[in-house]
Amino acid sequence: MRRIIKAPKGFTLIEILIVVIILGILAAIVIPQFSSATTDARLSSLQSTVQTLRSQVALYRLQHNDNLPGTGTGTAFTSDQFWTDLTTQTDATGAAYTATAATGPFGPYMQDIPKNALNTSTTVLNLSTTPGATVGACGYVYDYTGGTGKVWGTDATSTKVIQ
Repeated sequence: MRRIIKAPKGFTLIEILIVVIILGILAAIVIPQFSSATTDARLSSLQSTVQTLRSQVALYRLQHNDNLPGTGTGTAFTSDQFWTDLTTQTDATGAAYTATAATGPFGPYMQDIPKNALNTSTTVLNLSTTPGATVGACGYVYDYTGGTGKVWGTDATSTKVIQ
């Protein structure tokens, strides 16, 4: 009489260890690529936001007799006034629009204040020098004094100006 010996079912410890090691190697290769993709996506988002800000500043300037946002009705530049000018309705002089205003309404140019995707700041710094200087902790850099109304973004450390 012959005996039939059945092979054991399941995996051996060595087979399981080999599979775990292979999965660990694959994970070590793939995970760093995801983290750089996140940074690239944030940079792309910031560049898109900066382009939108530039176009809205140009539209504001066109509708407000070559005046740039941020000075309100002739006051010194402030970050708060910059966002107020872009997120509220104004007349051609830059004053808050009322029903009795001679011109307007113009705006709002932005629905809300955009956060910098790399450092989450909304602060706008007036920079009259060339881009690339150390700008400190801010979200955006605005060349108000140059008369162009050009806007740049800053990186996560708020030290590098991003075109």
